[in-house]
Amino acid sequence: MNYLAHSFLSRNEPGLTVGNFIADHIHGNHYEKYAPAIIEGVLLHRRIDTFTDAHEKFKESKRFFYKGYEKYSGILIDIYFDHLLAKNFDTYSAIPLQQYCDSVYKMYTAHIKQLPPDSARFLDYVLHNNIYFNYSTLEGIERVLYHLSHRINHGILLNTSIKLFTDNEIQIQKNFEIFFKDALREFR
Repeated sequence: MNYLAHSFLSRNEPGLTVGNFIADHIHGNHYEKYAPAIIEGVLLHRRIDTFTDAHEKFKESKRFFYKGYEKYSGILIDIYFDHLLAKNFDTYSAIPLQQYCDSVYKMYTAHIKQLPPDSARFLDYVLHNNIYFNYSTLEGIERVLYHLSHRINHGILLNTSIKLFTDNEIQIQKNFEIFFKDALREFR
């Protein structure tokens, strides 16, 4: 799962939410300087990643992208699962998506001085482009994948995977629903 789902599974707790946000920018056990709640969020992020990678429906969904994107299939499903969460947010939350995003963005910005430099730079991108909300549209996902392609700079345009996603969206949606129900049971 990507950033939106990670924040959602943080139970609206600021420390967990911030720790979950910065976890990809903290290597090994270099989190000792953070408050206990933020450390708990980093560790939660890692547990969610382990759960996600092992889940049969996540692995099954990755297979749709093996032709041409196999090396990046996990990243693609992380992002497409966030798209499906954002697109169907009212199924999982009584709070409208934009209101939820604003609340999470406030948690991040309240801790801006504590964020690792890479997280602070990424937060600027998230805020400037309202990424979590824009995950709800295919255009938003395509833009995120285009930017990601240029950031990783491996000569592959991940945004061209949209066609594979739309061709297989019904099955990926079914997989996501099963997967996310299990994730909610495990982490909420």
